[in-house]
Amino acid sequence: MSQNAPVSQQGPDAPHPGGVSEEEFRAAMARLAAGVVLVTAYDPEDGPRGEDVGMTATSFLSVSLDPPLVLVSVRADSRMDELLERQPLWAVSVLTEGQRHIAGRFSMRGRVSDRLLFQDMACTRGESSGAPLVDGALATVECRTEQRVSAGDHTLVIGRVLATTLPTGAENGPLAYFRGRYRRLA
Repeated sequence: MSQNAPVSQQGPDAPHPGGVSEEEFRAAMARLAAGVVLVTAYDPEDGPRGEDVGMTATSFLSVSLDPPLVLVSVRADSRMDELLERQPLWAVSVLTEGQRHIAGRFSMRGRVSDRLLFQDMACTRGESSGAPLVDGALATVECRTEQRVSAGDHTLVIGRVLATTLPTGAENGPLAYFRGRYRRLA
Protein backbone atom coordinates (compact mmCIF):
# COMPACT_ATOMS: atom_id res chain seq x y z
CA MET A 1 0.00 0.00 0.00
CA SER A 2 1.32 3.43 -0.91
CA GLN A 3 2.20 5.75 1.97
CA ASN A 4 0.16 8.44 0.23
CA ALA A 5 -3.01 6.32 0.21
CA PRO A 6 -6.12 8.07 1.55
CA VAL A 7 -7.01 7.12 5.12
CA SER A 8 -10.39 5.79 4.02
CA GLN A 9 -8.61 3.03 2.08
CA GLN A 10 -6.58 1.94 5.11
CA GLY A 11 -7.92 -0.46 7.70
CA PRO A 12 -9.42 0.62 11.03
CA ASP A 13 -6.18 -0.30 12.85
CA ALA A 14 -4.03 1.95 10.62
CA PRO A 15 -3.20 5.31 12.21
CA HIS A 16 -4.68 8.46 10.70
CA PRO A 17 -2.10 11.02 9.60
CA GLY A 18 -1.09 12.84 12.76
CA GLY A 19 -3.37 10.72 14.97
CA VAL A 20 -4.35 7.33 16.31
CA SER A 21 -6.14 4.53 14.49
CA GLU A 22 -9.94 4.25 14.46
CA GLU A 23 -9.66 1.15 16.65
CA GLU A 24 -7.52 2.93 19.27
CA PHE A 25 -9.79 5.97 19.25
CA ARG A 26 -12.95 3.85 19.54
CA ALA A 27 -11.46 1.86 22.47
CA ALA A 28 -10.51 5.02 24.35
CA MET A 29 -13.89 6.70 23.79
CA ALA A 30 -15.76 3.55 24.87
CA ARG A 31 -14.47 4.25 28.38
CA LEU A 32 -16.34 7.55 28.52
CA ALA A 33 -19.83 7.03 29.93
CA ALA A 34 -22.52 8.98 28.09
CA GLY A 35 -26.21 9.62 28.51
CA VAL A 36 -28.52 8.27 25.81
CA VAL A 37 -31.07 10.45 24.04
CA LEU A 38 -33.53 10.14 21.20
CA VAL A 39 -33.23 13.01 18.69
CA THR A 40 -36.45 13.58 16.75
CA ALA A 41 -37.75 15.90 14.05
CA TYR A 42 -40.82 16.14 11.87
CA ASP A 43 -40.24 16.01 8.10
CA PRO A 44 -43.15 17.82 6.44
CA GLU A 45 -41.83 16.96 2.96
CA ASP A 46 -41.93 13.16 3.40
CA GLY A 47 -45.21 11.94 1.94
CA PRO A 48 -48.62 13.58 1.98
CA ARG A 49 -48.77 13.81 5.80
CA GLY A 50 -45.05 14.13 6.52
CA GLU A 51 -43.11 11.72 8.69
CA ASP A 52 -41.40 11.71 12.07
CA VAL A 53 -37.69 10.84 12.07
CA GLY A 54 -35.66 9.60 15.04
CA MET A 55 -32.06 8.79 15.90
CA THR A 56 -30.38 7.50 19.07
CA ALA A 57 -27.43 9.64 20.17
CA THR A 58 -24.85 9.66 22.94
CA SER A 59 -23.13 12.86 21.79
CA PHE A 60 -25.51 15.43 23.23
CA LEU A 61 -24.43 18.21 25.58
CA SER A 62 -25.14 21.62 27.00
CA VAL A 63 -23.16 24.41 25.29
CA SER A 64 -24.32 27.69 26.83
CA LEU A 65 -26.70 29.09 29.44
CA ASP A 66 -26.95 32.55 27.87
CA PRO A 67 -28.36 31.97 25.35
CA PRO A 68 -29.50 28.41 26.16
CA LEU A 69 -27.74 26.21 23.57
CA VAL A 70 -27.22 22.47 23.17
CA LEU A 71 -25.23 20.40 20.69
CA VAL A 72 -25.88 17.03 19.09
CA SER A 73 -23.53 15.17 16.78
CA VAL A 74 -25.14 13.39 13.81
CA ARG A 75 -23.47 11.20 11.19
CA ALA A 76 -22.82 13.21 8.03
CA ASP A 77 -25.09 12.28 5.12
CA SER A 78 -27.48 10.36 7.40
CA ARG A 79 -31.21 10.86 7.12
CA MET A 80 -31.19 12.99 10.28
CA ASP A 81 -28.32 15.14 8.97
CA GLU A 82 -30.14 15.72 5.69
CA LEU A 83 -33.39 16.57 7.49
CA LEU A 84 -31.79 18.96 10.01
CA GLU A 85 -30.09 20.77 7.15
CA ARG A 86 -33.50 21.92 5.87
CA GLN A 87 -35.71 21.58 8.97
CA PRO A 88 -34.51 23.86 11.80
CA LEU A 89 -36.86 22.48 14.49
CA TRP A 90 -35.99 19.31 16.40
CA ALA A 91 -36.17 17.80 19.87
CA VAL A 92 -34.32 15.54 22.27
CA SER A 93 -35.80 13.11 24.80
CA VAL A 94 -33.41 12.07 27.61
CA LEU A 95 -34.07 8.34 27.95
CA THR A 96 -34.49 6.42 31.19
CA GLU A 97 -32.94 3.05 32.00
CA GLY A 98 -36.41 1.58 31.33
CA GLN A 99 -36.36 2.92 27.76
CA ARG A 100 -33.43 0.85 26.49
CA HIS A 101 -35.69 -0.72 23.86
CA ILE A 102 -36.32 2.73 22.35
CA ALA A 103 -32.58 3.43 22.15
CA GLY A 104 -31.99 0.07 20.45
CA ARG A 105 -34.88 0.52 18.05
CA PHE A 106 -33.58 3.84 16.69
CA SER A 107 -29.91 2.82 16.52
CA MET A 108 -30.27 -0.22 14.24
CA ARG A 109 -28.48 -0.15 10.89
CA GLY A 110 -30.67 -1.03 7.92
CA ARG A 111 -33.77 -0.50 10.03
CA VAL A 112 -37.33 -0.30 8.83
CA SER A 113 -39.00 3.03 8.12
CA ASP A 114 -39.21 5.57 10.92
CA ARG A 115 -43.01 5.56 10.57
CA LEU A 116 -43.06 1.94 11.78
CA LEU A 117 -40.60 2.68 14.60
CA PHE A 118 -42.85 5.41 16.01
CA GLN A 119 -46.07 3.45 15.41
CA ASP A 120 -46.45 1.83 18.84
CA MET A 121 -44.39 4.28 20.88
CA ALA A 122 -46.05 6.65 23.35
CA CYS A 123 -45.14 10.20 22.28
CA THR A 124 -46.45 13.71 22.58
CA ARG A 125 -45.92 16.27 19.82
CA GLY A 126 -43.77 19.18 21.01
CA GLU A 127 -45.55 22.52 20.89
CA SER A 128 -42.39 24.46 19.93
CA SER A 129 -40.74 21.96 17.57
CA GLY A 130 -43.55 19.80 16.23
CA ALA A 131 -41.23 16.83 16.90
CA PRO A 132 -42.26 13.74 18.85
CA LEU A 133 -41.30 13.76 22.56
CA VAL A 134 -41.00 10.36 24.26
CA ASP A 135 -43.57 9.97 27.04
CA GLY A 136 -41.89 9.11 30.36
CA ALA A 137 -38.47 10.51 29.36
CA LEU A 138 -36.38 12.09 32.13
CA ALA A 139 -36.50 15.41 30.28
CA THR A 140 -37.31 16.77 26.85
CA VAL A 141 -35.63 19.66 25.06
CA GLU A 142 -37.08 21.38 21.99
CA CYS A 143 -34.65 23.28 19.77
CA ARG A 144 -34.16 25.45 16.70
CA THR A 145 -30.86 25.07 14.83
CA GLU A 146 -28.52 28.03 15.26
CA GLN A 147 -25.41 26.59 13.62
CA ARG A 148 -24.12 23.50 11.81
CA VAL A 149 -20.43 22.60 11.89
CA SER A 150 -18.85 19.93 9.70
CA ALA A 151 -16.55 17.77 11.83
CA GLY A 152 -14.98 14.77 10.09
CA ASP A 153 -17.65 12.17 9.38
CA HIS A 154 -20.22 13.98 11.58
CA THR A 155 -22.11 17.25 11.68
CA LEU A 156 -22.35 19.15 14.95
CA VAL A 157 -25.80 20.72 15.21
CA ILE A 158 -26.05 23.54 17.73
CA GLY A 159 -29.59 24.39 18.74
CA ARG A 160 -31.22 27.16 20.75
CA VAL A 161 -33.44 25.66 23.43
CA LEU A 162 -37.03 26.79 22.88
CA ALA A 163 -38.73 24.68 25.56
CA THR A 164 -38.01 21.98 28.13
CA THR A 165 -40.19 19.61 30.11
CA LEU A 166 -39.41 17.65 33.23
CA PRO A 167 -42.14 15.00 33.40
CA THR A 168 -43.36 14.15 36.87
CA GLY A 169 -43.22 10.59 38.08
CA ALA A 170 -40.08 9.64 36.12
CA GLU A 171 -38.60 7.45 38.85
CA ASN A 172 -36.08 5.57 36.74
CA GLY A 173 -32.49 6.70 36.44
CA PRO A 174 -30.88 7.74 33.17
CA LEU A 175 -29.91 5.30 30.46
CA ALA A 176 -26.13 5.34 30.04
CA TYR A 177 -23.80 3.96 27.37
CA PHE A 178 -20.40 2.59 28.47
CA ARG A 179 -17.95 0.18 26.83
CA GLY A 180 -20.26 -0.47 23.91
CA ARG A 181 -23.35 -1.37 25.97
CA TYR A 182 -26.37 0.31 27.50
CA ARG A 183 -26.00 0.47 31.29
CA ARG A 184 -27.85 1.64 34.34
CA LEU A 185 -26.29 3.75 37.05
CA ALA A 186 -25.77 1.84 40.28
